Amino acid sequence: MTENFAAQERERDEVAGSTVPEGEATPTAPVDADAPEQEAVEPAEAAHAATFGRVDDDGSVFVTEAAGERLVGQFPGATAEEALALYVRRYLDLQAKVVLFETRLTARDLAIKEIDQTLARLTEELAEPAAVGDLDGLRARLDGLRSVAAERRAAAEAERAAAREAAVAARTQIVEQAEKIASTDPERIQWRPAGEQLRLLLEQWKDAQRSGPRIDRPTEESLWKRFSHARTTFDRERRHFFAELESRNAGAKQAKEALVQEAERLSTSTDWGHTAGAYRDLMTRWKAAGRASRADDDALWARFRAAQDAFFAARDAESAATDSEYQANLEVKEAILVEAERLVPVTDLAAAKATLRTLQDRWESAGKVPRGDVQRVEGRMRAVETAVRDAEQAVWRRSNPETRARAEGAAAQLESAIAALEDDLAKAQAKGDKRKVEEAQAALDARRAWLEQVQRAAQDARG
Repeated sequence: MTENFAAQERERDEVAGSTVPEGEATPTAPVDADAPEQEAVEPAEAAHAATFGRVDDDGSVFVTEAAGERLVGQFPGATAEEALALYVRRYLDLQAKVVLFETRLTARDLAIKEIDQTLARLTEELAEPAAVGDLDGLRARLDGLRSVAAERRAAAEAERAAAREAAVAARTQIVEQAEKIASTDPERIQWRPAGEQLRLLLEQWKDAQRSGPRIDRPTEESLWKRFSHARTTFDRERRHFFAELESRNAGAKQAKEALVQEAERLSTSTDWGHTAGAYRDLMTRWKAAGRASRADDDALWARFRAAQDAFFAARDAESAATDSEYQANLEVKEAILVEAERLVPVTDLAAAKATLRTLQDRWESAGKVPRGDVQRVEGRMRAVETAVRDAEQAVWRRSNPETRARAEGAAAQLESAIAALEDDLAKAQAKGDKRKVEEAQAALDARRAWLEQVQRAAQDARG
């Protein structure tokens, strides 16, 4: 807007600004067919501007400034009022430019470059313009706008600095996020989401370059090097990880193929116990072999499981047939258990031992029972055997001569100690020694309690 206005003014000056040489025709008024229609001039404002000029008899027009009077042009053949009006109009046009610039300084969309260019142009135009008016005042007004322009420039610089700082912070955050991804443990990272996140970070970087505030080149280059290094590190680690994974998968596939072949070879075995243990060992080795690719792992596991299922299905079928045969044996052993459990609690040890031996012989002769019932019936029989054995041990302890002799000897020693303590207690009581009375009484009570226990043990030993 300002540049268009200035161009129109310069065009008008070219038409009416030069002096007319003597002897040539002199127009009575300036003519500019291409110029836009001029705004109406306030009479009072024009009259005030005219007070700063004068016109000689030959049509020379002068303006008065602080430095003195200066010739601004010549308009022969016209009245002094007409000549003066032309140059007043030029002054008013210059004043309008300054006022327009003053107004636009308050607009937020005026660029600093445009402010500087307009200031330079107006300064040049007001240096020695061919115009009549208060040029010193107009120059002073323009000088006053320089401080406003400086404030605008400073504010704009601060805004740009803040924007650059924010841009640097945003770029730094992009870089730090990329570095965090690149530094993640390759064994724990999720490569696909991480790669997508890095791609989005790169798009953010490009958007910041295209539409964000410009940052200084050294900072941008430094951040880009970090960002590029993070991306390169991520790509290198990803290639390394998947190369190792492929190698491990190939090794696991080879190991599991061997396990599958062994499992398939064992699937027709009828050595049920040994082969079941072999399958448990194969399963342990399968888990230790690691993972192949998902497709290979699934296919190999299906073969392994089919071989294992075939073996155990055959074993279960054999066991079911055997269990049917052993059902009669189970009924016999359960009847034996009923007889055995009547021996508990043991009241006649000799009779219980004799009966138990007979029952044990019948138990062995009864044969095997279904596999699912083995632990149950064996456990019940062991409980009866344990009860009889415990009863036998109790009788032996009570009839052991050594045990009884030790108990009687201990009792005699305690009785002797009690007699001595009773004597000490009587002496302490006679002397009125309270402390010794308490000590003798405590020791006497303890020995009497021990004696009671020893006598009870000796009584048990005698039966």
